[in-house]
Amino acid sequence: MAATFACLGTLLALWARERTGRGQVVDSAIYEAVFALMEAEVAEWELAGYQRQRTGSVLPGAVPSNAYRTADGEEVLIAANRDTVFARLAEVMGRPALAEDPRYETNSARAAHQEELDGIVGAWAATLPAEELLARLHEAGVPAGRVYQAKDMLADPHYAAREAIVRLAHPLLGSFPMPAPFPRLSATPGRARSLAPALGEHNEEVWGGLLGLSASELAELAKAGVI
Repeated sequence: MAATFACLGTLLALWARERTGRGQVVDSAIYEAVFALMEAEVAEWELAGYQRQRTGSVLPGAVPSNAYRTADGEEVLIAANRDTVFARLAEVMGRPALAEDPRYETNSARAAHQEELDGIVGAWAATLPAEELLARLHEAGVPAGRVYQAKDMLADPHYAAREAIVRLAHPLLGSFPMPAPFPRLSATPGRARSLAPALGEHNEEVWGGLLGLSASELAELAKAGVI
């Protein structure tokens, strides 16, 4: 994250230089990069005395919004915290009365009964395999998605269509999958040209090609343990 913000700062500095002719220092600290993504945590503490704690997959105050285990052992994230969306979830669950129950009718009411409502949604999700659960939720207009593991990314048609995973040849492992360069640029897209080199893989190219050492000199350096 620090590198990402440093890159953003560099681009901003270059843009400013084009306008002013002056350069500047770009300062990106690791802890401040994390802090920039922490939303309103310090305001919540100073103004309301509220300190966030670890919550796992739960989003406090937004209910239901959690990861639920399915019948085939997968996890599906369901985000139905808006009142209208929760009503659609209750409908697809076959329990429309839940949306009219005073305990669950509004998000604030659901937040006060988060644990019991999560239990209800979780019990329902556990009766269906992930694919069927997702199909029903999407058809009903309820935001939901599988909690992906590596195997899911490799099998996902969207990843394939986006060419998000590229493969390069590894001398020992064969076809080696890795993330494609990101972000994508329409006019100057990046591409993965090689895997990380093995230790000393480019010795001959650097020492011989760039520095002009002979094969015998390289052999001596290798014998002495220099390269």
